[in-house]
Amino acid sequence: MTLDISKYPILAQADTPEDLRRLPKESLTTLCNELRTYLLNSVSQSSGHLASGLGAVELTVALHYVYNTPYDKLIWDVGHQAYPHKILTGRRDRLTTIRQKDGLHPFPWRAESEYDTLSVGHSSTSISAALGLAISAEREDKGRRIVSVIGDGAITAGMAFEAMNHAGDVHSDMLVILNDNEMSISENVGALNNHLAQILSGNLYTSIREGGKKVLSGIPPIKELVKRTEEHLKGMVVPGTLFEELGFNYIGPVDGHDVTELVKTLKNMRELKGPQFLHIMTKKGKGYEPAEKDPIGYHAVPKFAPSDDTLPKVKGKKPTFSSVFGDFLCDMAALDPKLMAITPAMREGSGMVRFSKEFPEQYFDVAIAEQHAVTLATGMAIGGNNPIVAIYSTFLQRGYDQLIHDVAIMDLPIMFAIDRAGLVGADGQTHQGAFDLSFMRCIPNMIIMAPSDENECRQMLYTGHRHKGPSAVRYPRGSGIGVDTGSEFTQLEIGKGRILRQGQKIAILSFGTFLHSALQAAENIGATVADMRFVKPLDESLIRQLVQDHDVIVTIEENAITGGAGSGVVEFMMKEKLIKPVLNLGLPDKFIHQGTQEELYEELGLDAKGIEKSIQNYMQ
Repeated sequence: MTLDISKYPILAQADTPEDLRRLPKESLTTLCNELRTYLLNSVSQSSGHLASGLGAVELTVALHYVYNTPYDKLIWDVGHQAYPHKILTGRRDRLTTIRQKDGLHPFPWRAESEYDTLSVGHSSTSISAALGLAISAEREDKGRRIVSVIGDGAITAGMAFEAMNHAGDVHSDMLVILNDNEMSISENVGALNNHLAQILSGNLYTSIREGGKKVLSGIPPIKELVKRTEEHLKGMVVPGTLFEELGFNYIGPVDGHDVTELVKTLKNMRELKGPQFLHIMTKKGKGYEPAEKDPIGYHAVPKFAPSDDTLPKVKGKKPTFSSVFGDFLCDMAALDPKLMAITPAMREGSGMVRFSKEFPEQYFDVAIAEQHAVTLATGMAIGGNNPIVAIYSTFLQRGYDQLIHDVAIMDLPIMFAIDRAGLVGADGQTHQGAFDLSFMRCIPNMIIMAPSDENECRQMLYTGHRHKGPSAVRYPRGSGIGVDTGSEFTQLEIGKGRILRQGQKIAILSFGTFLHSALQAAENIGATVADMRFVKPLDESLIRQLVQDHDVIVTIEENAITGGAGSGVVEFMMKEKLIKPVLNLGLPDKFIHQGTQEELYEELGLDAKGIEKSIQNYMQ
């Protein structure tokens, strides 16, 4: 479904950045207004990320207007805010397909466009990549410019500061733009600061600054005095001392919604040498009042009517695994004052909103800092508390060293509540939780559980919280099957599974929420089905029994087959010389593209029909 471009006369003339750069400067404000309206109308039809893009419209237009993209390289951190970039880089008519199977990728993606410099989906990588490109451009020596755009959330990660620290030392030409939407634009980000930005980025100031340093370079005390005076003068009017200390020339903050002033400042900054830092203030959701009032709610949206003041409510939906976790947290914290819950900026996604309000002293949002989140839990556990780290599978990858070095080696009682395990759907390759069973299973001291339904999830969370060593409960994105969790807690016996259906010849060993599809398939082929519950330790006695009583063993999991739960079953069977044919079902050895979970399960043969067909083909 495409939008009528005739309703957007200036945007219609800017299908590519080359077209954009041919427009007169006077038309840019109108272009921004049309672009914002087009974005709103498109995303409301398709679903997707909205508020971030609305806030980055003027910045996107100014960057492509001033810089010679794609020769000059533009890197968007994470890419939630890159929808306007996609609209201006030849993908306007396909924007309504974003995040859908065979549609536009939800984030910048190198295979999709020459304007997408870095394929991305996790935050805080842009400055490191930009520095690598800046060093390469310097060696190339052909005037190529490098720009990184990072948000105030993403810049909280240690990786961003590691990159800036290095950039200040290397001193290659590059521009980092901090898109700061933490607060609305206030009085101090107006004419005065725009004027200041013009001065600080202009030739006169730069030549005086550099010339003064050269003249006084032979007199150390005066040189130091000049440096300090400059920093103190600047520090009185701009909050950039930290970035200056890291070796950047800081400019800002400036109004990120004044496209004319942004163009002027960027033109000046394009000619500056060394690492530059431009701080712009924007409003997330800019130009659409409901999104301005609720930028978190409108960060990622379902299909909705822009004329409505609220997003549609989903009625009668079964509780999600995230909400099961949130309820568990509140119920458990009422019993355990030493429970400490940690999230790396995923309060809403991980179902922790109610907990954060009811138990604020036991709730810790560490911002986008997964490594810190894990080792913070280490300190809490050593201090006698019972920490729980709520984290998406795809983001736990970023805390892997800490999981081994700071948790498992010391055998500390820390539980990892791993949300979005398996296929997450629309966010695509960067967010699929395909690897956690594989990368955790090899770590000594870990207890790993995979619940088959909501109540199993609640009881496993309780079991992990009571365990005296490291544990993990991994559960998928979305709703369960509608099982009532009740209010009781039952501690499960570690490493024990259960047989749910008795059959003949074929035994299906299910790890996680594919259990119910496995049971459907088993009805048609007369198979035994076991809910294994524990990936580590495996229920070895149950495996022995199933191997002894059946001709073929089938394992199924929502994880990469390579190194996953099924691999663990095969390893045990080989060690014990239990020789029977084994069919491992799970995620193939490739990065899984976007699509709904149901579409992907069908495509990969992991729904009930696919499981049945795979087993029948194997038996032939």
